[in-house]
Amino acid sequence: MSESSASSRIKRLVNTYSGLVLMGAVGIPIGVIVGAICALFGRVLLAIGAFRDEHIVLLLPFLALMGLAIVFAYLTWGKGTDRGMSLVFDVGHGREDAISPRLVPLIMLSTWATHLFGGSAGREGVAVQIGATVSHWIGRRLPFREPGNTFLLIGMAAGFAGLFRTPLAATVFAIEVLVAGRMEYRALFPALTASLAASMTSGALGLEKFEVAVTASYALDLPGLGRLALLGIAFGMVGGAFAWCLAHAKTLAARLLPSPYIRVAVMGLALSAILFALWQGRYCGLGTNLISAALGDNGEASIMPWDWALKFVLTIATLAAGYQGGEVTPLFSIGASLGVVLAGILGMPVELCAALGYAAVFGSATNTLLAPIFIGCEVFGFSSLPTFFIVCVVAYLFNMDKSIYALQEHSRTR
Repeated sequence: MSESSASSRIKRLVNTYSGLVLMGAVGIPIGVIVGAICALFGRVLLAIGAFRDEHIVLLLPFLALMGLAIVFAYLTWGKGTDRGMSLVFDVGHGREDAISPRLVPLIMLSTWATHLFGGSAGREGVAVQIGATVSHWIGRRLPFREPGNTFLLIGMAAGFAGLFRTPLAATVFAIEVLVAGRMEYRALFPALTASLAASMTSGALGLEKFEVAVTASYALDLPGLGRLALLGIAFGMVGGAFAWCLAHAKTLAARLLPSPYIRVAVMGLALSAILFALWQGRYCGLGTNLISAALGDNGEASIMPWDWALKFVLTIATLAAGYQGGEVTPLFSIGASLGVVLAGILGMPVELCAALGYAAVFGSATNTLLAPIFIGCEVFGFSSLPTFFIVCVVAYLFNMDKSIYALQEHSRTR
């Protein structure tokens, strides 16, 4: 090798790694900003949920009225932001150039309103959209050459980590979710720094991390592996079915009730009646009550066999009506409560099955593999890594290749 070629190679390496280090450094302040917003959003949301539970009889009848206000706000000031995660994915795939900053207050306020009046929805989509909007807006104003979708992925990771305080899961979620089967490795390091910064910031600002130490041991012998495989198949099919039903429910609701005002009013009234009739709001909000029941000392007695199915249906109905939020925390609750039911059938530890369902249904519904494994470990402990790995892999294979993110692409079709 000549001296000049060696020198140019060294220069390229220096430029590559200096750019990587700089991008990672930029991820830290982005993570701090996004983490602070997520702390505000998350703490207010938890307070709203507690207030709703205490006044459910007074608040639930006004769900339809609040739905009309949400639709009005988006039609008046939204200008395309009502597309939510689809807009984020379009930017990630290069089909759109920008996300309007007005998305942040709109999605936060409309999600708070949805939860205050009893809608069955989540919060992850909000945090990811907040992070993506903030980071992409900052990235467009920095002098980086051809950053591609890196800043978007940094923000997605920071939003997820800031809300759930699981930075490892957030990092791999961001780099694997845009295209199923392909990892965006160039965003790996800055996504990690942003996730760690966001998680630490939201924690410092008082947003607590949900975690439960699962201590149940489980033998990985042939019968044990067979039971884990059966769990993976069940969780994969339920997660895939959730994604499929959500997409078709939105299409059907829009076709039967084309006016968004009529749609949210009619479906909101029906949801108010149903949610109140079913144990006065047991299925309202995030579903953290079901998660706590499933993972409690008396999970088998606290969870009813139909809890997972009713949460499944009512979350889909809420989102199809036009209310705002996300799907992930309801998916956690669906998976955990289903895990309790399957634990009794298969003769497995209840706490372990609930934890496996918590992670695997989320993974199968989002069509991601590494994120559910890491979130299981970060929430329930790394000692259960082998069981999370096996169940999440099987669930990923049996999810019918569906995703709650309609614009997620597949590596084999690109």
